[in-house]
Amino acid sequence: MKKIKTLGIIGVGLIGGSFALALKRQGLVEKVLGAGKDDNSLGLAKALGIIDEVVTIAEMATLADVIVIAAPVNAFEGIANVLAPLLPANTIVSDVGSTKAKIIEIARKVFDNKIHQFIPAHPIAGSHASGPTAAISDLFQDKNVIITPLPENSSESVALIQSLWESCGATVQLLKQAKDHDDIYAAVSHFPHFLAACYMSFMESDPIRKQALNMGGTGFRDFTRIAAGSPEMWRDIFLSNQEAMLSQMRDFEKEFNYFKQLLENKDAEQLYQWLSVAAKARQNWKVIKN
Repeated sequence: MKKIKTLGIIGVGLIGGSFALALKRQGLVEKVLGAGKDDNSLGLAKALGIIDEVVTIAEMATLADVIVIAAPVNAFEGIANVLAPLLPANTIVSDVGSTKAKIIEIARKVFDNKIHQFIPAHPIAGSHASGPTAAISDLFQDKNVIITPLPENSSESVALIQSLWESCGATVQLLKQAKDHDDIYAAVSHFPHFLAACYMSFMESDPIRKQALNMGGTGFRDFTRIAAGSPEMWRDIFLSNQEAMLSQMRDFEKEFNYFKQLLENKDAEQLYQWLSVAAKARQNWKVIKN
């Protein structure tokens, strides 16, 4: 693919930083600009070679050919408000947000007649670590990236964003309906994080359970790992995907109450059947290669 002269990253943390490093490794970008709210973090990103220059968001709007907003979802509107009036006609803006319907709603309002320049995207990759020191060039290798193109987007713009992610080693899938995206990832990403965080909060709420944290093994480690993620990021994800999250919670409550009833009734046969279905579902799941 054609090399990008100037790439702009707003929010140079795990995702934004890893995206920049991957494209640098492939020799597909000549210069990377970084912007964000934390000067110390940006300085560290430059020292680590993730970005080449620190700029303001307004400066980035006029200097970059492709801009990726990798800041928390709640910051999107403020960033878009700065970018929108300054964007040259050929500049493409994308994002990495875990929710799409709310982001697209905001983007339509803010970018207005420049909405065709915004390509919504969501890389399915992450870590409990955050910040520029967590960025690695192969984070997206063999991972999924979902692009939810808008009717106004040109095929050339979508193809460019797709090719950038594929150059990072990702498998790109196009999903036309933003609501479908949000419902899917509420189920397989956002709600599991809620469960892990809820469990850790539960353990911290009682002295005996808190003491038990020192006695956990590998199962405890694997189940709770994602609860260590950025509170700011996950707060924004939950709020921006509120409807789908509440739907998952209502459905899960039925499952929880069903299990509770089986346990109260000491129904060994149905408990076994219930656990067997869950075990088989997990065994049959096709795990994405790390």
